[in-house]
Amino acid sequence: MENALVDLAQALRERLAAIRDEQSRDDEAKHIARLRSVSEKIDRLQAALPQPVDPRLAHYLQRRSYDKALEFLESL
Repeated sequence: MENALVDLAQALRERLAAIRDEQSRDDEAKHIARLRSVSEKIDRLQAALPQPVDPRLAHYLQRRSYDKALEFLESL
């Protein structure tokens, strides 16, 4: 489970980096594709998490509260 959580945290960081990347926004199509790709990666990693998932983490991921999910993972 440890690796799954590490991978998920890294994907959440990737998403935050994409959002914060001002230069990436210059090419809107590329920026949206990058966000879509990392969001799909997060979805795949979330689906692959061993059960049971901590209820707080599950809540954050279901609500797409990715900042809170990352904070939660970093506090472990």
